[in-house]
Amino acid sequence: MKIQKIDVANGIQWLNFPAADLRILCGCPADAVKHLAKRGLIVSQEVNGVFCETGPNAILLSDTLLQNGDFANLAEFPVLQMLYKQGLAIPNHPKNSGRKPMLIGSAEQIDAQMHYIYRGNYGLVSIEEIMATGIPYEQAYDMMRLKLKFAFGRICPSTDFLDTCVVGSDVIPIINGVSVRRLEPNVFEFFYENETVTVNLNLKTGKMYECSYNLGFRRFEPEYFAVIHSGDGDGWDVNRAAMSSIITFQGGIYLIDAGPHLLHTMAALGIGIHQIDGIFHTHAHDDHFAGLTVLMRAGRRICYYATKLVRSSVQKKLSALLSIEEERLVDFFDFHDLEFDQWNNIDGLEVMPVFSPHPVETNLFIFRTLWAEGYRTYAHFADITSLTLLKNMITEQSDAPGLSLQTYAKVEQAYLTPYDLKKIDVGGGMIHGEAKDFKNDQSSRILLAHRATEFTPEEKEIGSSAPFGTVDVLIKAQSNGFRRHAFAYLEANLPEVAVHDIRMLLNHPMIEINPGSILIKEGDEPSSIFLLLSGQVEKIRTRDHLFSTLSAGALIGDDTILHNDSAAQFTYRASSFVRLLELPLDLYVEVIRRNGLFESVKHFIHMQAFLNKTSLFFESLPVSVLRRIIDGATERFFPSGTIIRGNQLDSIHIIRSGLVECDVSGAVPITLKAGDFFGEECAVLKMPILFQFYVIEDTHVVQIPGNLIDTVPVLHWKIFNNHQQQLAKLIKAEAIFNWQNYFSINVAQMDEQHKKMIDISNKIMAHLYSNANEKLISDTFDALIECTRHHIVSEEKLLGFYNYPDLSSHSESHEKFILQLTDYKKRVLNGEIPDKTAFMNFFEYWLIRHITNEDSKYGQFLNAKGVY
Repeated sequence: MKIQKIDVANGIQWLNFPAADLRILCGCPADAVKHLAKRGLIVSQEVNGVFCETGPNAILLSDTLLQNGDFANLAEFPVLQMLYKQGLAIPNHPKNSGRKPMLIGSAEQIDAQMHYIYRGNYGLVSIEEIMATGIPYEQAYDMMRLKLKFAFGRICPSTDFLDTCVVGSDVIPIINGVSVRRLEPNVFEFFYENETVTVNLNLKTGKMYECSYNLGFRRFEPEYFAVIHSGDGDGWDVNRAAMSSIITFQGGIYLIDAGPHLLHTMAALGIGIHQIDGIFHTHAHDDHFAGLTVLMRAGRRICYYATKLVRSSVQKKLSALLSIEEERLVDFFDFHDLEFDQWNNIDGLEVMPVFSPHPVETNLFIFRTLWAEGYRTYAHFADITSLTLLKNMITEQSDAPGLSLQTYAKVEQAYLTPYDLKKIDVGGGMIHGEAKDFKNDQSSRILLAHRATEFTPEEKEIGSSAPFGTVDVLIKAQSNGFRRHAFAYLEANLPEVAVHDIRMLLNHPMIEINPGSILIKEGDEPSSIFLLLSGQVEKIRTRDHLFSTLSAGALIGDDTILHNDSAAQFTYRASSFVRLLELPLDLYVEVIRRNGLFESVKHFIHMQAFLNKTSLFFESLPVSVLRRIIDGATERFFPSGTIIRGNQLDSIHIIRSGLVECDVSGAVPITLKAGDFFGEECAVLKMPILFQFYVIEDTHVVQIPGNLIDTVPVLHWKIFNNHQQQLAKLIKAEAIFNWQNYFSINVAQMDEQHKKMIDISNKIMAHLYSNANEKLISDTFDALIECTRHHIVSEEKLLGFYNYPDLSSHSESHEKFILQLTDYKKRVLNGEIPDKTAFMNFFEYWLIRHITNEDSKYGQFLNAKGVY
């Protein structure tokens, strides 16, 4: 066989073309490299006396960013494995033939990955970007010197070390006789000589990307101040989670870093996502960063704590990965900036960030809280650099890459300050620490982590190890934290019930359920319902393909109240160690009745049952959030033949029954059915709607005001993602202008905005072609004008930030830019413009020439400063 294909794991396949020297990793979710290693597709070898690894030399990307809720394209570590562990980018390495690794896929996903990898390599890329975080010039200059030392003297664009291959419906050559084409979204056909093979990257319903290691299960205990060790490996360890910790403090739960497969990690510890109060973040490398995409899908904005320096680096990488503007990230996190070298108070927990030298912006964390005989302290040192390496970087040449003796002395002092508990990265190599640096450290307890290999006898003399799930209790809790949380959860579920009745319910037994145990089976007639206090529970009904996960605060089995036969409608199964408050069903119903709440509770459960069947709401939300949404929801009927104007929608409309057709101005219509939604543009995204909707069958909808949804990250992300996919279908069906590579100015933020302007202009042409009504054409022009104004503000802000020398004349051209578009809109609406051909000519002159003639100049200017 000339083509070898191996199914590696869910959503990951391997193609090998031995004669063509091409090995493609098909699909790259988190930890794809570990799956290849587990299957023996990456192994150690010796080539001409040099030890290195085998592995892929190309990556096929998913067409869609999300697959069943998980992020599908995280290519940073696969690319690092190719460049450094295989040696493809190392000078004079026997495997460095000059050929670059390749990314294969859609233009959109390739662009996103190239910029995400660039930021993952370098973080902030200029003195200006560092200073924008509040760092004084002299210190920013020193930080940039240090960064250039790590980068071997030069920050390189991703194109310097990666090739790309954009795939379409036509057969496209890759290399050495291998070709590819897209058959349908995420389905690709590869050709080599007389053989073909098909790769399908779509995950089946109910399937998730797999974790490469089994963590087992641990019982979660909420101590007053404790550290749960949620990872001690590194980004290459196939058997352990990457270095991370979880702090419990006064009932709060805080992550330190968020590595790959965060949901798997939390499930193993018996912690649900809605129990997380915040994350302290050290830096933006994927083994500490990839789990942020899980926290974006929480039911509320999780607090994000880091210095502004680190936050800026992380935001630039995350926005590149998601292809959204940095400003949009406030929709998903509650950002709190911490000050370097100061004690910052977080609800009684004090934390001090300390600068740490690294290729990307990094802060260490010291935590403390007041207790008898002084403070109890914990230090978390992720991705530090060895003191030996730092000594070799010292130079007193202020214009050369490196660091000063003064900076080195400050870092050494920070490293060796003693604490009650200190967890240290001792991975070794170019960018990780060495245990020997801490041989004389006077900390009470030292933990060594961030290693895939065994510790040496010398290292074992220096520090302990902390396997996954072990706990260091710094201050023991003297009260039952679960009871305290149970009271709050009951109040959220029964907000109008008298306090004495809440206390009565609270005085029932807490029980613990083992992982894998079924609590209630579909069709059972349970005598109890359960309040979930910790852990995760699966809610399953396979006949309707319904799968979701419940977290702390959820009631289990309360849906039996809806049905006369009292039969459970779902199967509930523990997916971790679970703690529950068991409540007699009859007593629970009696409490509801005597507080006059039976009908409102039935309404809540009935609406919850409907929402849980929709793609927007199938994931669990905190009960307080879901109650607020349901209380604010209304229902409405639209008879067949109704036309719903886009600009009339200030709520999201979720279809309960019926059919609604989305107007696409002559292109293939999009039909929305039960469970689908529309109206998100105005209601949540605050964007004008560029089309209208026709009710083609009598339709009942649930209307939810946008202000009830736009603070819920998981809903906001799904709405944003759905809108992007729908807009692509609507516009590309009638696209006249398609994005071309020569339009790009190689500045990601500006290119994305230019693409959006082209998309809206294509929609105007589609409206003109189909003789759409005047109001719709006017609204779409307004959308283009608003998008253009936003672009101009962003562009001039960026150019001013970097002191672009021609900014003044560029700004003058922008003023004419808006006037030309506004005048053209009037002429179209007055009937002076005959058809879409005239608009095509105007558009080509108005935008395309402006991009290629004017914007390309500042693109080169910014690229020279490391901005891509």
